[in-house]
Amino acid sequence: MKAVEWLGDRVRILDQTQLPQKEVYLELGRHQDIASAIKALKIRGAPAIGVAGGYAIALGALKIKASSKAEFLHELKDVTRQIAATRPTAHNLPLALERMQRAAEAVKDVEQIKKALVSEAIAIHNEEAEATLKLSKLGAELIKDGFTVLTHCNTGPLATAGYGTALGVIRQATEQGKKLRVLATETRPLLQGARLTAWELKEFNIPFSLITDSMAGYFMSKGEVDCVIVGADRIAANGDTANKIGTYTLAVLAKENNIPFYVAAPITTIDPALASGAQIPIEFRSPGEVTHIQGVPIAPKGIEALNPAFDVTPHPFITAIITEGGIIGEPYEEGIKKIYGNLSP
Repeated sequence: MKAVEWLGDRVRILDQTQLPQKEVYLELGRHQDIASAIKALKIRGAPAIGVAGGYAIALGALKIKASSKAEFLHELKDVTRQIAATRPTAHNLPLALERMQRAAEAVKDVEQIKKALVSEAIAIHNEEAEATLKLSKLGAELIKDGFTVLTHCNTGPLATAGYGTALGVIRQATEQGKKLRVLATETRPLLQGARLTAWELKEFNIPFSLITDSMAGYFMSKGEVDCVIVGADRIAANGDTANKIGTYTLAVLAKENNIPFYVAAPITTIDPALASGAQIPIEFRSPGEVTHIQGVPIAPKGIEALNPAFDVTPHPFITAIITEGGIIGEPYEEGIKKIYGNLSP
């Protein structure tokens, strides 16, 4: 499965809003189309959004008619602003856009700038794929044969345009011959666990059971969970982690039940400019995602509904953060500073 694919003059994405009922691929030829796809969650997941954002800039650049570098960069900034405005929480997107801007500024000739931007977008994609495979191999060392692993939201190839993060760790452990069982939370309100993670686990032939979000504490209290592993959308310098709404709840439950709680994410998800999770911008989405499921109303008409898409898990609730540069434990600030310096994105 390929969540995002560059086709030279357009981008092909697997429309995640159609899964698991339909496997529909969309070919997008304009940066505006990719921006709309990101907003609508047709492409989602922090690493995948970063990859798609890079390709969006490349597509926008190919259509700019400017003859001078100054004029070109001026028009490119407008393209970048449109992509940057799509979703605020994940760090991979603004980081990818910064890389694309630097690549454009480093070249003098307009046509060469366009080629450089295409090459940079492809490089971002390749690097994310390599990073997720590497971190998955490192993280698999923490997973023992016979474990039952609980995971939340969706963190496989769909979310990463690569191998996967939390689900990548699970995949790698099974490929090493370890017999695992997975508990996948449904992940309300948009059911990324029920729709996407269940679909990926089925594709990979990994044994799993789907549970509602509110069942996690029950299974933890019964001793039926050996570890929890999730992905991340942004990690602050002190290790505080923003991830899909409901992650904080799982972290608190895991700590109460003495269960290891792991975060798996590429270094591009780390934002060393933010001292703590209190500074991470949290996206609020349409109340309709709460009051409806795939367009079908489930609540009384006209009621108020709140829909923060992410929450922040404070670092004391996290056992370790798994990156391609190594596995980080407390003190997170020191570990993050060391790894970010040694393997900058």
